[in-house]
Amino acid sequence: MPDDNLPTYTLQVSADNPLHTILYFTHNGSDPSADFLLKRPAPAESRGRYALGLLDVHVSSLVYAEVLLEPDWAQPTLSAAEVRAQNGVPVPPIAVTPDAFVVSLYNPDQAVAVRRNQGSWKTDSWDFEIPERTFKMPSASQIDQDSAEPQVPEAVPKVTFRWKRDGRLSRDMTCYMTGRSVGGKKSKDPDITVAMYHGGKSETSVTIYEPNMARVEVEDMKGLEMTLLLSAEVIRDLYLSPRPDLFNTAAAPGQAGASTSRPRKGSRPSRSPPAAAAMSGALNARPQSPPTKPAPQREPRTAQTQAEIDAETRRLREMVAEEERRDRERRDREEQDRIKRMLDQEENDRRRREAEVEAETERLRQQYGGQGSSSSSSRPQDSGASSPPLPPRPNAGASWYGPPATHAPPKPPRPARPASAGPGQMRWSQYQQPPAPQHAPPQQQQQQQQQPQQNGGRLQHGLGKLLQHPYANNAAASVSGFFGSGGGGHRNDDERHREDDRKKKIKKKRSVHF
Repeated sequence: MPDDNLPTYTLQVSADNPLHTILYFTHNGSDPSADFLLKRPAPAESRGRYALGLLDVHVSSLVYAEVLLEPDWAQPTLSAAEVRAQNGVPVPPIAVTPDAFVVSLYNPDQAVAVRRNQGSWKTDSWDFEIPERTFKMPSASQIDQDSAEPQVPEAVPKVTFRWKRDGRLSRDMTCYMTGRSVGGKKSKDPDITVAMYHGGKSETSVTIYEPNMARVEVEDMKGLEMTLLLSAEVIRDLYLSPRPDLFNTAAAPGQAGASTSRPRKGSRPSRSPPAAAAMSGALNARPQSPPTKPAPQREPRTAQTQAEIDAETRRLREMVAEEERRDRERRDREEQDRIKRMLDQEENDRRRREAEVEAETERLRQQYGGQGSSSSSSRPQDSGASSPPLPPRPNAGASWYGPPATHAPPKPPRPARPASAGPGQMRWSQYQQPPAPQHAPPQQQQQQQQQPQQNGGRLQHGLGKLLQHPYANNAAASVSGFFGSGGGGHRNDDERHREDDRKKKIKKKRSVHF
């Protein structure tokens, strides 16, 4: 608790009117005396704004200082559940407390701006400046005395004061006069305590630290005292412990001054004060302000319109998203159809190529298969016609395979060897067995049938039969060229080899194609 000897202002709510707060002053243990009155206007008279005035307790029309503040409007951010609960109804905007307010002093008129410095833990502070010279300089000139032009604010040196919160959860504050650098150096004077504010549940108090007031180089000490009292109470209402319905946004437009739709905590219906004492002198000096009260009403309408615009924007966004989704699905279907058509086309091409291959294969089979069979049946006859006839077999070829011997011309017999006559011929013919029957060309079979007829049925000696064997010509030719022509035997061998080569080529051709 501060010392009782220090100047202290105790704030107590009036029992007759909860909108009035009386400031009782004590010094050096004296009895409390009512010196000032803090007055708040009725909610209906200050709709959409915050107002607080410091008046004389005996003469309510005498105003020392006042604060008039309008909030900043912002659209609230709702969750999905809250949006569903609203059923599409636009949400009205909410009032946001500004970070600065102005304390207006009268006689002499002066505006002191209080700015909030929001920081981290236990660093919230509020700064304001008081000029060192407030009153006019004494002058004997009547022109200077009648001049009402204010001084240039930048040309007047000022002293900075700072309300600093004692703790994050505390409602107590301390006001310091910040030190100034001397001689342009970085070092400065230390901060000195000027006032202390104690915020209690039942009552609050502002204590002026008198020992340090002599070090405050301010000409208007009474103005500084009014600024300390009013700024401390406004900071409490706005930031330390905000009052319910601070900006009177819940009151109806045509509602009476005493009743509200959302009553304040600990408030009750108040008696209608006289019109002259409704608010401070600054408000009474502006009678045109009541007609401008509907101005805050335009904010909800504007906010409602903004909410409707936002709802329409969301609807259009959903519509655009739905159209994009449909276009995406349509493109996907078209791509699937294109791929399906491409696969079908490939399948048809494959089947067509297979059909062409099968048709070409069948054509080649019919072409080369028929030629191979016809060539195999015709070539042996051609070879038989071109090759020389072989000697007939004794008593076998004509009777088994050969046709009648009347169609071929007779062939002269070969001359017999001189040394083959004798009884040995008969003995050789008795032991010689006929060779195995073989297929021979028709002309050769005819020659074999005609041979016995030309011989007149006479038996030849055995060596003659051996010489008439198909393989005897080559053997006789190899021994000597005296009996028959040796070139004929070689010619028959060459023809036979060429025939064998042609047959092999035909077989090879068939195996390649089929």
